[in-house]
Amino acid sequence: MRVTKGNENVFVDCGFPPAEAENLRIRAKMMMALTGYIEERKITQSRAAKLMGVSQPRISNLIRGKIGLFTIDTLVNMVAAAGLKVEIDISAGRPKLKHKRVA
Repeated sequence: MRVTKGNENVFVDCGFPPAEAENLRIRAKMMMALTGYIEERKITQSRAAKLMGVSQPRISNLIRGKIGLFTIDTLVNMVAAAGLKVEIDISAGRPKLKHKRVA
């Protein structure tokens, strides 16, 4: 069996362009945090919807992982309404190329 090491971002491995892959990674992470919040507290979709200021069908879409239906903005608002905190860590994605100086 041949094993290929994947990228840190599964969406890159699936062929998405880098910017779109990063957007999907961020949305997926927030969706997993919100789903975990709902499951850990054992709250109903209806209660979660009221808490996050959205409809119950939106919570259903969240739990079903329908990532295309959510923007980063919407998810940040839902995370904040749930009393969770979003932290952003920005770092260099790739080392910069060093140019050789020709004398």
